[in-house]
Amino acid sequence: MILLSFFLVAMVLISLSMGYIQIPMMDIISILIGKLSGNHEIMKNTSETYLAVLFDVRLPRILTCASVGAALALSGVLFQGILLNPLADPYTLGVSAGAAFGASIAILMNFSAAVVSVPAFAFTGACATLFVVVFLSYSSKNPIAGLSSNNLILSGIIVASILSAGISFLKFIANEQVSVIIFWLMGSFASKTWSNFIVVFTFLVIGLFISMFFARDLNLISLGPKSATSLGVDLKKITFILLVTGSMIAAICVSVSGIIGFVGLLVPHMVRFITGPDNRKLIPLSMLAGAILLLFADTITRAVLPHEIPIGVLTALTGGPVFCWIFKKNRFK
Repeated sequence: MILLSFFLVAMVLISLSMGYIQIPMMDIISILIGKLSGNHEIMKNTSETYLAVLFDVRLPRILTCASVGAALALSGVLFQGILLNPLADPYTLGVSAGAAFGASIAILMNFSAAVVSVPAFAFTGACATLFVVVFLSYSSKNPIAGLSSNNLILSGIIVASILSAGISFLKFIANEQVSVIIFWLMGSFASKTWSNFIVVFTFLVIGLFISMFFARDLNLISLGPKSATSLGVDLKKITFILLVTGSMIAAICVSVSGIIGFVGLLVPHMVRFITGPDNRKLIPLSMLAGAILLLFADTITRAVLPHEIPIGVLTALTGGPVFCWIFKKNRFK
């Protein structure tokens, strides 16, 4: 925990210094110390350009990126623990497809000029998709677990397929706005503000509190429905609470940054090599690792590559082969 926390802080400082305008590390440290302590004498020799770049452009984007990475990793841990499926991630239940459909409607109706409209439509679409999936998968005939993992996954696949067709239709009729829809679907942290960070961070803290509170129950669920029930776990209640928590976290991330794949799928597997399956350790470490991974990817696409590419493309291109390697390595164990 301490090592990853220091590494995350170092990654934030390095990312703050990199970009079109190179800012010396000592200036960054003095500016941050001056702002946090309220001692403005430390910053009296600092360029106004540096202050504007740090606090109006880079710091909101970097903190939003780190929060989204942590939230996606947390959501991935919850989904894999609830569904008992190593291939589950925040988008297994069609949450990303619902958010993408809602955002596409907002863009098509030319609501993109209003800052709040696209995230609001995306969040609404994700929430509506979740409730449709839960409604389709719920079975009153199973008194132990009204929400079975197989039914949830199948319902998510069905709803996501329908929504994907809807998105394709919206792109077909979008005309000149189709490029805006496509760019949003690929994910990006460009032009993020402090309000974006506050929203994501608030949901992240709430999700962390709920997840750690039920971490022991999540460990017992991994033993199987019958064993968990015999050990005193209210399976329907815990499953529904954690399912809604993971989905809401993923929904707010997608509504702010667009679709960013493989973070919630890959990070929990990487951290399990270190911590094992205990969710009390896995949850906080996965959050730190997810924040570091996504911030590293965003720094590469923002400050290293000659042209900024959507971060969702970069995470898919790099995370896909890595996950294939992990899957192949552990397949015959």
